Amino acid sequence: MEEKDVGLENSRKKSSRLVFFAFIVLSATTCARFQPKPISPAQTLDDFEARKLDAPEVKDYFQSKPEIGEWPPPSWDLHSLTLAAMFYHPDLDVARAQWNVAQAGRISAGERPNPTGSILMGYNSTTPAQEITPWIPEVALEIPIETAGKRGYRIAQARHLSEAARLNILSVAWEVRSRLRRAFLDLFAARETASLLNTQQSLQSESLRILEAQWAVGEASLYDVTQTRIALDNTRLTLLEALKQRSQAVVKLAGAIGLPAKSLADVALSFEEFLNVHDDIPQDEIQRRALLNRADILGALSEYEASQSALQLEIAKQYPDIHIGPGYQLDQTDSKWTLGLSLILPIFNRNKGPIAEAEARRTETAARFLALQAKVIGDIESAVAASQSAVDKAKAADELQKSLKIQEAIAKARYEIGEISMFELLSVRLELASSALAKLDALVKAQQAIGELEDAMQSPLDLKDWLMEPGRNSLGQTKERKDE
Repeated sequence: MEEKDVGLENSRKKSSRLVFFAFIVLSATTCARFQPKPISPAQTLDDFEARKLDAPEVKDYFQSKPEIGEWPPPSWDLHSLTLAAMFYHPDLDVARAQWNVAQAGRISAGERPNPTGSILMGYNSTTPAQEITPWIPEVALEIPIETAGKRGYRIAQARHLSEAARLNILSVAWEVRSRLRRAFLDLFAARETASLLNTQQSLQSESLRILEAQWAVGEASLYDVTQTRIALDNTRLTLLEALKQRSQAVVKLAGAIGLPAKSLADVALSFEEFLNVHDDIPQDEIQRRALLNRADILGALSEYEASQSALQLEIAKQYPDIHIGPGYQLDQTDSKWTLGLSLILPIFNRNKGPIAEAEARRTETAARFLALQAKVIGDIESAVAASQSAVDKAKAADELQKSLKIQEAIAKARYEIGEISMFELLSVRLELASSALAKLDALVKAQQAIGELEDAMQSPLDLKDWLMEPGRNSLGQTKERKDE
């Protein structure tokens, strides 16, 4: 009989060891492993310097877009450069990484608390060791059960924060596009200014040559020669400044895309979008579009919903969680089972402090949303007025330019029949060149005003030029899912 008891005891011990080792092996196989990803500054610098617009990965990215036709584009315009910036710019990588963090937060919010296991070993010192084992092994398990829907509120809060992070990708994408447009417009203005100043310099040089010849024979005053020479010198200095600004604009444009400046050296650029301005700017439609579609406004709404879920979670924490604790004890060959129930008694506090904080955060989030909305409305009203005025000025400059072109054609015809001299014809052409510079300045300022209006809307006036709408599959999401 004793041999039978001993065999039973050994069998129990072996079974306990097997269960213990099986638990250890199962835990080890399901654990995540650390994967080191070192960053080498030298390697990242080499990678950056190797970037270019016609890289194979850019080709694959472009051809995945249904609106992209020929590759490579015969010339790079604002739309195609924007797509390149969506691919390359590091600010978007940061925003996508932040969205990944928020997505991981949704996993954390949905996880249930793990049960707690404990092993105890008792010893009965009054039991004779020769009669029966004095050891009393005990296994206890504690299973937590969340109450009052806490897990659901955590999941809702994480979901809203994840949506706010996703919308932040769209806000960052617009900031990238806005900087790119400004840099592209600066390059357009510098290029056109340099070209017009070069023409004006040639006309002034020819006028000076004629005046100097007339002064030499006493047909022109020294004052006229001096004034013409001063004007020519000023034009040369202005041209040098325009060439400097053109070089700086190329660097700014490359930075706005996320490329080294050398990558734009032989790239054909198209500035056709800047040659015309919008005639009609409907304020009511623009305001409605901005208030309904601006990513930062929608993101602020998501943050407000997250603050509501946070408040619900803190209110739910007034109600304690339940901990069920089943246990097993082998009391000197006697099997004993226990079942415990424990919970925190809300005697000294009812979570009033965290509830008050969460409620205050909700009020703060609502105030920030209203402040943002009011700012957007004010920015739009101001931008509409400024852009309409700038567009009207650009139209007036264009009409003046057309009138001077007619005068130049008449003066050319009169010169050909001998009614006026070459110097008089050059004077008309110089006036036309000066008018062209004024027209360019008015056009650039109108485009700058339109850019500020689009910034207030966070979308172009022509919606087909913008793919990253909050309700659509944005470029940021597409790339992020591909990376995953």
